[in-house]
Parts: sequence; structure tokens; C-alpha cells
Amino acid sequence: MVFCGQFPPASVSDALPFPVEIETLALADLAGDPGWRRPVLVDKDLLVLATSGHGDAELDFQPLPCRPGTLLRVHVGQVLRCPCPRLDATVVRWDAAALRGLDVDPDAVPAWRQLAGEDEDAVITEVSQLAVDCARHRGVAAARGLLRHQLAVLLLRLALSNEARPAPRPEETTFRRFCREVERGYRHTRRVEDYAARLGCSVRTLTRACLAVTGRSAKQVIDERVALQASRLLAATDEPIARIGRGLGFSEPTNFGRFFTREVGVSPGAFRAGREQPPSARVVRPRPPAETWRGSPHSVR
Repeated sequence: MVFCGQFPPASVSDALPFPVEIETLALADLAGDPGWRRPVLVDKDLLVLATSGHGDAELDFQPLPCRPGTLLRVHVGQVLRCPCPRLDATVVRWDAAALRGLDVDPDAVPAWRQLAGEDEDAVITEVSQLAVDCARHRGVAAARGLLRHQLAVLLLRLALSNEARPAPRPEETTFRRFCREVERGYRHTRRVEDYAARLGCSVRTLTRACLAVTGRSAKQVIDERVALQASRLLAATDEPIARIGRGLGFSEPTNFGRFFTREVGVSPGAFRAGREQPPSARVVRPRPPAETWRGSPHSVR
């Protein structure tokens, strides 16, 4: 069965009359270097469907078991590493604009899922057809609508086949709203009071919601999100440590160093030095915010 098509070289792609919104590729094509020595900072949304082999993929430093039929949902800004040479997968990659105007929520797909039975057959069929059409109609303006709707159908199928969830409690609704605000503002403020003001509620309400859902305070959730972003940039880029700290709101490198060491357990320099080590050899991993891991084997809920 064909899982992904062959694509023209970059020079041909650059000459296309419009940007490529949706494409499929092999897992190895995502690697920043042979063997995935370092994580890759993902710049587009992905679905990764494992097709052969077994092994762990690291998503935001957390190992996720993969085998044929495993599906990963990777968001823009996350870091991905798949160092297992026996693991192969088909990757569907798209720009956010590809789903504009379509009634589909790509966030309804969980971060990790093991497909089986009819669900697996249907998803494999749709991914395979999408790969064929991406290769066949690359550069054809009239095919953009076809590819967009194929992607929307795939995401809708995955969302509908996800296990039914009970109606969220009020604390969960508040927590989700809080996480969305943190995602928008963590580079600028780590004060719970600022987020409470934006949401029109009290600090006590936010703290109670976070404790109910994650077991951590609202301040801890904010700090964990900042530490996760710092870890992503330290692991997947060569950006100077001081510049990373400034971009996250720390005016002094020493303040950033103390914050990171407190949250992660090692200094920024030590964390960067260990980024090429396999997961089992690392002393620590940054703990991701609970919102990131909804539906994964590591979900706190």
C-alpha cells in the first residue's frame, strides 16, 4: 500500500504559483539531521501515522510508544524526536490556513492514540488517498479544495471516533480558558493576577480550578509552560541562552538561569548539553502542562 508520494525538489516547489498548504511525507523527512540526534521544533501542524516498526517517539520530551496504527497529533511549536531507526510513519503536514472556513476542530484529536479495527482501516485508507492526491495534484490550483476537504474529513473522523467524554465540570472549563490565556501571554507575564483579570475571575477561582484538574496551582501551571518553552528552544535551536531568557520575559540571564534550574532541575547550559542523549540517559525532563497532553498515555486526567 502506498503511504506517501514523491515530491519535486525544493527548486520546483518554490516555483509553484501558490504555497503548498497540505502535503504528506515520510517520517525521516522531518528529521533535522540523520538519526534524529536532536529534536525538531515543529513549524506546521502534523498527523503522524506509524506504518511499520516499533519504538518510542519523543513529543515535548515525553516518550510515546509507537507501533503500526499509532497516531500522533503534533502542534505547531512542539518538539518532536523519533530516534528509533526501525520506526517509520506517514506524516500529514498542513498550514492553519488550509482549514479556514471549514467546520472542523483539529484540537479535538488527542495527542496519542492507538488505532485498531475499522477505525485503523478507515484512517489508513484516507491518509493513503490524501498522499496520492498530494503527489498527483501538487501545484494544481483546482485541487486545493479537494485536499482541504480530505484533510477535514480525516480530522473529523478521528475526532468522532475518539472515546466519548463526560460533560466537563465547571473547574475544567475554567482551566481550559486559563490555559488558552496562558498560551497567549506566557512570554509577557507570569502573574496569576493578570490572567484572572483577563478572564474576569478571582485568583482563588483559577487556583481552585488548576488544583482540581492537575493537582498544581495556577502559578505552577504558568511556570511549567514557560519552562517547557525554554526547554524546546534550548533543545531544538542554537539560539543563545540569554536571548531565550529575554524572549520569555527575563531581563537578566541569572534570573532566567535560576528559574529554569528550579523548574527543570538542571541549568539551561546543562540541559542543552544533554539534548542529544537518548531519553533513558537524561537526568530530567521538563514536565509539560496538562493541557498539552490531553488524550496521551501521560495524561494527568
